Amino acid sequence: MSSAHGREPIVVGVDPDPSKRLALAWAADEAERRGLPVRLVHAQGMPTGGYRTGEARPSWEEWNRTLHEAGAEVLKEAVAFVESRRPTVDVSTVLAEGEPAWVLREEARNASLVVVGSWHLRTRREIFTSASVALPVSAHAPCPVTVVPEPEHTTQEPAYFVVGVDGSPHAAAAVDVAFEEAALRGANLRALYVWHPPLLGVLDEDAAVRECRRVLSETVAGRTARYPGVELHHEVVLGHPVRVLTEASEHALGLVVGTRGHGGFTGLLLGSVSQGVLHHAHCPVITVPV
Repeated sequence: MSSAHGREPIVVGVDPDPSKRLALAWAADEAERRGLPVRLVHAQGMPTGGYRTGEARPSWEEWNRTLHEAGAEVLKEAVAFVESRRPTVDVSTVLAEGEPAWVLREEARNASLVVVGSWHLRTRREIFTSASVALPVSAHAPCPVTVVPEPEHTTQEPAYFVVGVDGSPHAAAAVDVAFEEAALRGANLRALYVWHPPLLGVLDEDAAVRECRRVLSETVAGRTARYPGVELHHEVVLGHPVRVLTEASEHALGLVVGTRGHGGFTGLLLGSVSQGVLHHAHCPVITVPV
């Protein structure tokens, strides 16, 4: 990403399930597009049933050894996948002990981008468990985070990205990333300002919508000159931001949002809209901190 993180590696969390490779594929493709290395990270938390073997003795030392060997094998298979998909990308690995969310947040300190899968976000029960890494990593990482859903969705031609705009500094940073992502792929960009009318209404709805259009125009101003190859479509849409952005994501290459927009609380690093689209979006979601 164009920031202080620009030449640092793309970090991707590697799941032990070999069928879950979409996040890994997304990271490898992005690394090749940007000419960046990719760092594969697998975190060993507490031993789980998935690592049990018939030979393992019920001691912590044996569990730890078994877990380490299993993690090393997971990374070996992930390296082979990346090297087969994108042979020119430099690959390194990290096998760490600790909760995956904590490990990835630490790795994010020296990353251009962090990529994780979102299969843990598919049920309300799982979204708040320690098994879910997407929300805490997106909330606290100092670099952009891409959350890639499983299973893969269908995209639409011409290809396009979507970015949510609300006039906040987070939205302006998201617009920068969205233009860059669209330019890298030769894709179009839809910039959406979603206006959710207050329950008690407003005195002049037309004036409120005009103000939204003004803010939207100012937010995207200047980027078109920097990215002349990106065809921009921007519009104000009435409705709930999570619903509108989720619908817009259905056939998009990606959805870009700020980590917190207007109306957030100081201690809430991931706003309700960001959380909502991470839970419901059909395409990869890129959250961007300021």
